[in-house]
Amino acid sequence: MKLVAVTSCPTGIAHTYMAAEALEQEAEAAGHEISVETQGAAGATPLTAAQIAEADAVVFAADVDVRDKERFAGKPTVTGSVKRAINDAAGLISEAAAAASSDSTAPKPTAAPLRTQNAALGFGSHLRQWLMTGVSYMIPFVAAGGILIALSFVLGGAEIAVIVDGGTFQGTEYPGVSDLSKLFSEAGFAGVMFKLGSEAFSMLVPILAGFIAFGMADRMGIAPGVVGGLIAVAIEAGFLGGLVAGLLAGAVTLGLKQIKVPRGVAGVMPVVVIPLISVFVVGFIMIVVAGGPIASVQSALTDWLGSLAGVNAVLLGALLGAMMGFDLGGPVNKVAYLFGTAALASDNLTVMAAVMAAGMVPPLGLALATVIRRKLFTQPERQAGEAAWLLGLSFITEGAIPFAAADPLRVIPSTVAGGAAAGATSMAVGSTLMAPHGGIWVIGLIGNPLGYLLAIVVGTAVTCGVVVAAKHVRRSPTESATQAESSATARQAVAA
Repeated sequence: MKLVAVTSCPTGIAHTYMAAEALEQEAEAAGHEISVETQGAAGATPLTAAQIAEADAVVFAADVDVRDKERFAGKPTVTGSVKRAINDAAGLISEAAAAASSDSTAPKPTAAPLRTQNAALGFGSHLRQWLMTGVSYMIPFVAAGGILIALSFVLGGAEIAVIVDGGTFQGTEYPGVSDLSKLFSEAGFAGVMFKLGSEAFSMLVPILAGFIAFGMADRMGIAPGVVGGLIAVAIEAGFLGGLVAGLLAGAVTLGLKQIKVPRGVAGVMPVVVIPLISVFVVGFIMIVVAGGPIASVQSALTDWLGSLAGVNAVLLGALLGAMMGFDLGGPVNKVAYLFGTAALASDNLTVMAAVMAAGMVPPLGLALATVIRRKLFTQPERQAGEAAWLLGLSFITEGAIPFAAADPLRVIPSTVAGGAAAGATSMAVGSTLMAPHGGIWVIGLIGNPLGYLLAIVVGTAVTCGVVVAAKHVRRSPTESATQAESSATARQAVAA
C-alpha cells in the first residue's frame, strides 16, 4: 500500500522527527511505501498533491493540530500521538493498512468528508492539542525575546531597562527614549536589543491565544484569539487570560461556522461576518465579564510564585523536575514546561531554570551510566548513550527515550529521581533563566550559572546512580523476555 503521514510535536525539535523515522522504518518492514511530512520547528516540506491522491490511507502522529488537514479529505485516517508513533509505529501502520483495506470495499460517498479517528479522542486530548498548538507558536517569541533581553543586560548592565523605558536606577532618574528613531544613538546596541526583546515578549499572550483558537477553528480563529490575548495583556490577566481568550475565541468561531446562511452571503462570512462578530463577542466577554476575575487569579499566582522561598521553592522545583523526567517529552513533561513558560511570562525566572535543568539530566544521567557500567546496557543503548550527551546538553529530554523504551520499570524511576534532584537544587541555589530553551548553550544568560551547573551535576549523578542500582537487581525470567522483545523498539529510537 501507499501511505502518507504527518508528524508534529509542540516544540517541533525531537519527537517530530523520531516519529517520522519510526513510521518510515515500520512501513518499509511491512512492505508498504510511505511519505512523511514533518511539521517541525524547521518548517515542513509539504506532501505533494500527487502523493496524497495516490495514498491508500493517512497517519496523523501529532500532539498539536495538523496544519492544512483538509488536504486529506476523504482518505481513511488513523490518528495517534507522536509518542505512540515512536513506541508503536507498527501498530499505527497496521491500523492504517486495515483502514485502507476496509475503505476499498466500502461505497464511495458523493461528497467525501475527512474521515478520521479524532472523534474517538476525548475532550481532554483535544484540549491538550489546542493548548500545545498555542504553546508551539509562542515558544519562538519567548526564546527570541528572552535571549535578546538577557544579552542587553550583559552588554548594557542592569540599568538598560530604565534607560530605554524610563525610571530610577540607583538614585539616578532616566527619562526613557520616547523617539524610537533615536534609540540607537541614546541607548546603543544594548538598548536596541532590550527594546526588540521587550516587544517580542509583549506578543507572548496574544500569540498563545491566537493559535489556541487556530487549533480549534482554523484560520478564522486567529483574529478573535489575538484580540482576546491583547485584551488579556491590557487588563493584566496575563498568561491565564490568554488561555481563556484562546479557548473562548475558538469556541465562538466554531459556533459561528455552524450557522447556515444563503449562498450569496456565504462568500463574505469567513472574511467579514465571522471575524467581526467573533472579535466583538470575545472582546466584550474579556472586558466586561471574565477579565477581572482572571486578572485576580493571575495576580494571586504571580504573588505566590514571587513569595516562594526556602522549603516551598525546593518542593516546587522537585515536583516540576519529577514531571519533566516522568514521560520524557510527553504530556506530563509538557505540563511542567508550560508552567515554566507561564512563570517566565510573569517575570518569575527561577521556575524556568529549574524546569530546563530537570529536562537536561535524564539523557545526561543515562549517558553517564552507559560509560561507568557498560555491561548493564545493550549495544543499541550504548550507541544511544553516545548521542544522549549532546541531546541532554541541548535540553532535548527525548534523548532518554531509547532507554525508557527498552527498560521502563528501571529507567523511568531513575529519570524522575534525577529530574526532581535537579529541579530542587536549582530552586535552592536561586538560579534564573530568561530563555525557554537552549540548554548549556545559553549558560551565559543564566543567573548564578555555577549553581545551575551544580543542579545539573546533582541530577545527572542521581539519575545515573539510581539506574545502575536498579539494573543490578536480578531480573525475573518473564521480565528478561520482555526486555529482549523491547530491544527492537530501542533500536528504532536509536536510529531516529
